[in-house]
Amino acid sequence: MLKAMLDWQAAMGADEAILDVPVDRHVQATRPKPDPAAAPPPPAAAPSPTLPLSDAADPVQQARQMAAAADDLAGLQAALAAYEHCDLKKGARNLVFADGHPEARVMIIGEAPGRDEDLRGRPFVGRAGQLLDRMFAAIGLARDAKEAAAALYITNILPWRPPQNRDPDPAEIAMLRPFTERHVALAAPDLLVLMGNISCQALLGRRGITRLRGNWTEALGCPVLPMFHPAYLLRNPRAKGEAWRDLLSLQARLRATA
Repeated sequence: MLKAMLDWQAAMGADEAILDVPVDRHVQATRPKPDPAAAPPPPAAAPSPTLPLSDAADPVQQARQMAAAADDLAGLQAALAAYEHCDLKKGARNLVFADGHPEARVMIIGEAPGRDEDLRGRPFVGRAGQLLDRMFAAIGLARDAKEAAAALYITNILPWRPPQNRDPDPAEIAMLRPFTERHVALAAPDLLVLMGNISCQALLGRRGITRLRGNWTEALGCPVLPMFHPAYLLRNPRAKGEAWRDLLSLQARLRATA
């Protein structure tokens, strides 16, 4: 008990029982207080440093500049890796850039990496990715196809996994959209497939995938087909019939423009 009391007093700062020099409390009480008027003026506050232009730059504008400077997909991936304004990067294990054939006619844009994608550094490799592969194999398309006509090229709006797989916030989407735009321009696909609400929000400015899916539209100079995200289909198997109709619509469009 006594040791515990001593430990508590030490934690409170009472670590000296007897000082080297005695203190006369009566002298301290009668000692005159210093005259504030005679005290020297406090030193002037140091001026606030001016932030370098690069630090003060708008994140979206800097993303546009970095993306525009990329001449090829390797350069774009390097630009994304060097981009420091998105806090998602700090908590992610890997940059998830793309997978598949970069000259494929069909480019799929998903939402953001999940746990499996973050660990492996590739998009759509978890359960949702396995379902995606089966879906597109049914119409003769695969990410590992050697011929561009039968291949897929796959990426996401966000290259880093959000914590707890939360939805990206509007600021994150806005700062990373220039990289997606440049990605599409460099890959130059014939058709875009937007998987889920986040990709539709980012490139079409609209949400509501149950209304958008299956309706062809246009973005970034390409025909666009919104579709259910495979993760949604895993939670709602009854929607697989609608996804199959969308795949047949995509197949027909590819055949008509071959």
